[in-house]
Amino acid sequence: MEEIHLILARNLKAIREKEKLSLEKVSQLSGVSKTMIGQIERGESSPTLTTIWKIANGLKVSFTALVQQSQPETEVVIRNELQALTEDNGKFKVYPCFPFQEERRFELYQVDIEPGGMLQAEAHREGTEEYIMVYDGELILRVNEDEYKLQQGDSIRFRADRPHAYVNAGEMLVRLSMTIYYVLPAHEL
Repeated sequence: MEEIHLILARNLKAIREKEKLSLEKVSQLSGVSKTMIGQIERGESSPTLTTIWKIANGLKVSFTALVQQSQPETEVVIRNELQALTEDNGKFKVYPCFPFQEERRFELYQVDIEPGGMLQAEAHREGTEEYIMVYDGELILRVNEDEYKLQQGDSIRFRADRPHAYVNAGEMLVRLSMTIYYVLPAHEL
C-alpha cells in the first residue's frame, strides 16, 4: 500500500495544477505556509490532520480528495487494510472508508478515540453536515458552546461549518462512524 503522505503529495499537486493555483495562493486560501505546502507536494512532510483539513477547506475540496487513491466502482473495505490517520499522540484515529465523490457529496470514516483522546476540528465548508453513530463508549461532542454526550447506540446530526470537538472523557475506547455530507451552493448543483 502506498504511503499516505505520497498520495497526499500527488493529489494536492494535481488539484493545485487543475485549478491553476500557485503555492502562494494555496497558502493564502488555507492558512498553511507556502513552505509547508511545497514540502507536502514533494512528499517531504507528513502533516497533521488539522493541516490537511485546513488545506481541504481552503481549496474547497473534501478531506479524502487529498488523502485517498482513486477507487473502483465496487469496493469491499477491510478495516485491517486501512491506514489510520492519527492526532493527539495516536489517541484519535481516523480510518477513511469511502472517499468523497462529486456525484455523492459525502465521505465515510470509522473513528477510534482512546480514553483521554480528543480532536478539535475547524469549521468545514458552509452547509457541511456530519452524521455520527456511536458504537462503543461515550463520546462528548462539542459544537460551538453546546455539548452533547452520546452513548453506545446514539446518533447525532449537526452542522459542521462551525468549530467542533470530539472528546473521550471515559475509561473505554470510543468507536464511531462519521459521515460528512457536503451541501453544495445552488450555483454548483
